[in-house]
Amino acid sequence: MELRHLRYFIAVAEEANFTRAAQRLHIAQPPLSRQIQQLEEALGVQLFERNTRPLKMTDAGRFFYSHAVQLLAQTAELESMTRRVGKIERSLSLGFVGSTLYGMLPKIIRRFRNENSAVQLSLHEMSTMDQIQALKEGRIDIGFGRIRHEDASIRRIVLREERMIVALPLGHPLSLSKPVLSLRDLLGETVIIFPKSPRPSYADQVLAAFHDRALEPQRIYETRELQIALGLVAAGEGISIVPSSVHGLKRDDVSYMELDDSNLVSPIIMSTRMLDESEDIRAMLELIYALYDEERMEHLPPAEH
Repeated sequence: MELRHLRYFIAVAEEANFTRAAQRLHIAQPPLSRQIQQLEEALGVQLFERNTRPLKMTDAGRFFYSHAVQLLAQTAELESMTRRVGKIERSLSLGFVGSTLYGMLPKIIRRFRNENSAVQLSLHEMSTMDQIQALKEGRIDIGFGRIRHEDASIRRIVLREERMIVALPLGHPLSLSKPVLSLRDLLGETVIIFPKSPRPSYADQVLAAFHDRALEPQRIYETRELQIALGLVAAGEGISIVPSSVHGLKRDDVSYMELDDSNLVSPIIMSTRMLDESEDIRAMLELIYALYDEERMEHLPPAEH
């Protein structure tokens, strides 16, 4: 059994379909099927129930999957940490979702570079779910996202819960009638959500905020990214619920209003590989908490180790 067998098996298990798994792995389907058969022969057990749609794992397959994911993640951690130890000039690769750039992330990056000049820092914009995969594969070392996704091989640190606010066209009647808005006030508006894909995303947090309160907006407009959503708001196409850090993005054609529910929040989550306790990652985390304290910004306390 080789590492490629684990990668192939995990892809098939997660996609529940040989065709999609082959596309994900960038190989043809027949070789993939043969590799899975070889793996089953080597183990002496059947890992998939072949006659089900979507494809389902057997009990043995589910057991093997949970351990294969951990083993592959540990391999990526070992490779990444060994490369870092072996380099005179260390490197740290960060993944981030676009909306985090309007908060403290730029200041965090500048401060880290100033204080850790020996570390080569690289940045990659990617969705939270893409960050999880990139962490497992060793392509990034830290991810900054907003989605609470459980994965046994990923360590999640919720740094802070960012309040949601409403972006409205300048002069909108709602901005003139009330000092603070509720979600119920927005039901008659077109609610512009982002990003349209990939999902789950911040868009699902906004939709869940309505659904959890038994509310249903009359109209939903999905768009690709935050900047487009704000442009549509400015054009009078609707309103958008955005993280409060976006308030710092000055526009003379959009106004922002607070929401009356303190539970309407979107988390800022830092993700790393579960076993990666490198000096550079610890330095990054300590710097983040120090900056939050300097800025007197509300945040969740660091976990005790």
